[in-house]
Amino acid sequence: MTTDHPVVIAGAGPVGLMLAAELRLAGVEVVVLEQLLEPTTQSRALGVHARTLEVLDQRGVADRFPGPTIPHYGYAGGLVDVRFGPFGTPYGMRLLPQTATERGLREWAGELGVEIRHGHEVVEVRQDADHVEIGVVTQRGRAHLRAGFLVGCDGGRSAVRRLAGFPFPGTTATVEFLMADVADVGPDSPFLSEVPFIRRNEAGHFMVLPVVPDAWRLIIYEFGREPQAQQSDPPSYEEMCELVRRIAGVDVSTATPRWLTRLGNAARQVDRYRRGRVLLAGDAAHVHMPAAGQGLNLGVQDAVNLGWKLAAEVHGWAPGGLLDSYDEERAPVGKRVLLDTQAQFALLSGGPESEALRAVFAELTEFAEPNRHLAGLVSGLDIRYDVGDGQSAAPHALLGRRLPPQPLKTPEGATSTAQLLHRGRGVFIGLTDDPGLARVTEGWADRVDTVAAAEPADGALSELSALLVRPDGHVAWLAPVGSEGAKDGLEAALRRWFGTPRSD
Repeated sequence: MTTDHPVVIAGAGPVGLMLAAELRLAGVEVVVLEQLLEPTTQSRALGVHARTLEVLDQRGVADRFPGPTIPHYGYAGGLVDVRFGPFGTPYGMRLLPQTATERGLREWAGELGVEIRHGHEVVEVRQDADHVEIGVVTQRGRAHLRAGFLVGCDGGRSAVRRLAGFPFPGTTATVEFLMADVADVGPDSPFLSEVPFIRRNEAGHFMVLPVVPDAWRLIIYEFGREPQAQQSDPPSYEEMCELVRRIAGVDVSTATPRWLTRLGNAARQVDRYRRGRVLLAGDAAHVHMPAAGQGLNLGVQDAVNLGWKLAAEVHGWAPGGLLDSYDEERAPVGKRVLLDTQAQFALLSGGPESEALRAVFAELTEFAEPNRHLAGLVSGLDIRYDVGDGQSAAPHALLGRRLPPQPLKTPEGATSTAQLLHRGRGVFIGLTDDPGLARVTEGWADRVDTVAAAEPADGALSELSALLVRPDGHVAWLAPVGSEGAKDGLEAALRRWFGTPRSD
């Protein structure tokens, strides 16, 4: 049997669920195929970074992801704390197991009408100019789906990536870490009084973080330890306990293991994120050593960048090159994260050279600007896309960057920049009494909301007369107060990002 769908997503993890929700918010019917028979109970990721929380707030669902929040993060295994405060965000890093993140996204996606089919393994992908044929195996046998687009969000061992022929260049793992989530550590455990618990010596590096109130994550790296088995083959808890005892001098044998896995330092990224009607997002497009909690957040932000562009293509109003801009914008971000995690591995490694590097690095990051740079990188708060120069004589600091959280006043009452994006549409914000620019947007009223607003005099938007914000929350165009040619510039930006107006 063959069925037709505008979009099919492979993978019901955080990336696939976020993308599915974004598409449904934009009015696109979507089916998610998940190989597992039921949601996983394993939490690889342990935190949600500030930019991802801002994105969830822009959809009105951030409060579905409660958890303790820290205003900084231990970079390179706790070597230095990078601080998020300089970015003017109300969020830090929220400690939240991946299972809880997935549960919140799954509930939201379900409310929007997303269909998730568990027990569906993708085994065949064929595409032509008009559609993608997808073969799946289920408990009932084999089935086929036909889709306008297929998006692989199916993780580091992506079947979609392999079946669609995406090259995946990079480096294989040369070392191995062991990780375990454990409970019942005992009332005398040193983990209870020292958070995070870190021990480092000439033999290796050991770190413990709280997962939930009654569980802890243990990560152990014996310097130079080569991969002992396939990453899909978990270690025994006895193997973990022996490494921890030998390197850190801590006995964890009485704790109860919930989950164990092997991690490596592989770094790979596809040559491009799109091949015709097949696209990749999250770990399907890039894999790296888990470091600074960047993996889940990188993937979720892939999904937010892609969702509105793919919806525009399905609805038929996408301007030329819009869908390709997904690769153009997100591939450099992925490459930057891969380089960062490789640098963190160098800082984590043992030996006198590494220790000297760690000492100099720790000293440098005590200065505000290097610390800010790293915080912006690991949190996603400092991403800037190339959207042109707007109406500025020189590129404005906000152009291409995230719209910062700000309170606003409108004729209808108090609101915020985040609330304006709840519908997942573009937003034109007029910050003066001049209605002329607002009239320019009338032809795009089916795609762009127009808002007259004011903000506090000392706010981040105080020097602007207007700005155009994309559905992903990035500023596509702006006009400083007193700039000339704003109407022509605004129309050009609307056409570039939102296609031709209805009147054309």
